[in-house]
Amino acid sequence: MQSRFRSDRRLTVRMTVTMFLLGLLYVVFVAALIALLKSWVLVVAIAAALLAAQYWFSDRIALFAMHGRVVEREEYPELHGVVDRLCAMADMPKPVVAVSDMDMPNAFATGRNPDNAVVCVTTGLLRRLEPAELEGVLAHELSHVAHKDVAVITIASFLGVIAGLMVRFAFYSSMFRGRKDQNTVAVLAAVMGVSAVVYAISFLLIRALSRYRELAADRAAALLTGRPSALASALTKVTGDIARIPTRDLRTAQAFNAFYITPATGREPGIERYFSTHPTLQQRLDQLGRISAELGEAATPGKA
Repeated sequence: MQSRFRSDRRLTVRMTVTMFLLGLLYVVFVAALIALLKSWVLVVAIAAALLAAQYWFSDRIALFAMHGRVVEREEYPELHGVVDRLCAMADMPKPVVAVSDMDMPNAFATGRNPDNAVVCVTTGLLRRLEPAELEGVLAHELSHVAHKDVAVITIASFLGVIAGLMVRFAFYSSMFRGRKDQNTVAVLAAVMGVSAVVYAISFLLIRALSRYRELAADRAAALLTGRPSALASALTKVTGDIARIPTRDLRTAQAFNAFYITPATGREPGIERYFSTHPTLQQRLDQLGRISAELGEAATPGKA
């Protein structure tokens, strides 16, 4: 089904190029593994199993990890009402609605396609945001669902997962293999070297792809709601509140930063922004400011 979320051609081109480079890297990596391990069956079996698990169970895994629970309309009528309205505006199926009992203000969406998706918000987010701000955040998350971003990132990150797995496989094989000769050691060293390089390159490409999709989701949400200032206000508020949470309390949530609308880092990144899953807050606000000017929006941020 084609939703009414607008696409961004420049960001789409960037994402396509990144996916192409990841695919090329994947081909080289698999070829190297088959040549070194002498077992294409093992490589294919591992690859297929991991891809299937990530693709089919991403929604359940994310909800379980974030202590999210599915909520019905009777329990959260206003939340369901906003999701219903946005789905009608975007002409897309309504995802499962969930709430995570966490004070950290955040939201995420997951699922392999619009027909099998979950959008989840934390209780901390619901307490802090005004209705228009919440609408902007949910529109952002629904944009991820409509554009199948979870499937894209899952497939893109697959190579990095395989590379990391093979590094561990080679490492433990070298440790526990009873008898080792020079050829075996050389092969294991080669596998570890190739895996490490591939993982490093894919890590950077995946992070770039993730930042592109966040900007695209911001833009799509702003254009769908017609109130970019409300989303800008929500991002500012959420980022500021997360920054006041002690780092030790954010560590559990940081493993899922790629899912969130705002990463649980507690501070704006410096040089590490090149390794971040999200653009900086200033980059996002600048884009929303330009969209606001395009739309001729005159509302004060947070009061839309």
